[in-house]
Amino acid sequence: MKISELKDLTPVELRAKSRDFRQELFNLKLQKASSQLEKPSRLRTLRRDIARVETRLSQTARKTA
Repeated sequence: MKISELKDLTPVELRAKSRDFRQELFNLKLQKASSQLEKPSRLRTLRRDIARVETRLSQTARKTA
């Protein structure tokens, strides 16, 4: 997910997307622990996507404050 895709989302949508990403990350970590993970690179991508969403959330919060 690119930052340009996140600029159009509202804070509520960003929080929902963050929650979904965190749930997916949790599931992938469980798969990794049980040695069933097919795409290990997805963990890295998800962590970065979560960071992008959180950064965008803090930017919007700062802008409104």
